[in-house]
Amino acid sequence: MQSSAPEPFRIHDRAIAPGSSEILTIPVSQQVTGLDASLALKVLHGEKPGPAVFVSAAIHGDEIVGTAIIQRLLDHLMPGAMAGTLILAPAVNIYGFASHSRYLPDRRDLNRSFPGYENGSLAAQLAHTFLEQVIDRCSLGIDLHTAAVHRYNLPQIRIASGSPYLTELAMAFAPPIIIESPLRPGSMRALAHDRETPMLLLEAGEALRFDRYAINVGVSGVLRVLAHIGMIELDDGLAAVKVPTRANRSSWVRAPRGGVSRRVRKSGDVVRQGDMLAVVGGLFGEDAQELVSPVDGVIIGHATLPVVNQGDALFHIAEVETLDGVGHGARSIADALAVSEPPHPPTTLLDEDEVL
Repeated sequence: MQSSAPEPFRIHDRAIAPGSSEILTIPVSQQVTGLDASLALKVLHGEKPGPAVFVSAAIHGDEIVGTAIIQRLLDHLMPGAMAGTLILAPAVNIYGFASHSRYLPDRRDLNRSFPGYENGSLAAQLAHTFLEQVIDRCSLGIDLHTAAVHRYNLPQIRIASGSPYLTELAMAFAPPIIIESPLRPGSMRALAHDRETPMLLLEAGEALRFDRYAINVGVSGVLRVLAHIGMIELDDGLAAVKVPTRANRSSWVRAPRGGVSRRVRKSGDVVRQGDMLAVVGGLFGEDAQELVSPVDGVIIGHATLPVVNQGDALFHIAEVETLDGVGHGARSIADALAVSEPPHPPTTLLDEDEVL
């Protein structure tokens, strides 16, 4: 039996016709000038019935790689050739985005403020608006992040543990590494989980910088996920999947002294316990100390600023029980899921601001 044509997609005060797209602004609060601050969304409503999905960026206002990913996605998407509805939010933290800051003006972290409420702080109002207008209308979310200022993250998908469906979607995204990370109270991902809305979280690149590699991984990954769930006509790539590395335990390696560091490793490098990562010396290079990897694993993030204090976090290493299979292919998605189970119970991965 042929599916019936979709109805208009209703959001805020708009009804978006099938096969069309529209940009809308949803008032959130007032700025100090008395002018409205609004959440900007673009909705692409497909010609055919299908799921509703959101892609969000800059929930931390200085994490702008996701904004570029969303802009590039629009070069590949046509509502007339889509099934379902896609909501794009290129700058969720509108206040931090405008001021080049991770936080809101009151220094609150939007990603610790969900579900929020209508008459609360700026963060609570914004979280409440995004929940009502976006999350509660969707059956899947993809949230785009970067590392903090002066840090770089290897493109990586983070998912909640214990969900074969999320693992399948993460495999379809095909990042260099998939990390199972417990949910953090007040985060968008935890809220979506409570509402049974699966979410993928991409970490890629550096704050306040566009990075071509991170952007390309993000665009290709989102398109593969949309293809995998039937929203667009595109090969999802799973027939010839290359198994990403999977991990659920990580550690930060810190500067053994203050001074100037010289990196010999970077994000994406596979390291074994005892491998040298960097050398840190004084202003004249004196009394240099070597920094070595404490575990076998893959470097998933590194500091980009070479001037360091003793104890600064310089390398983020995802622990991998065996490195022999890293990057090898599999015959099918079932094989990929079977051979790539992470070795440990998941541990909490610190956010970028929590390691400073």
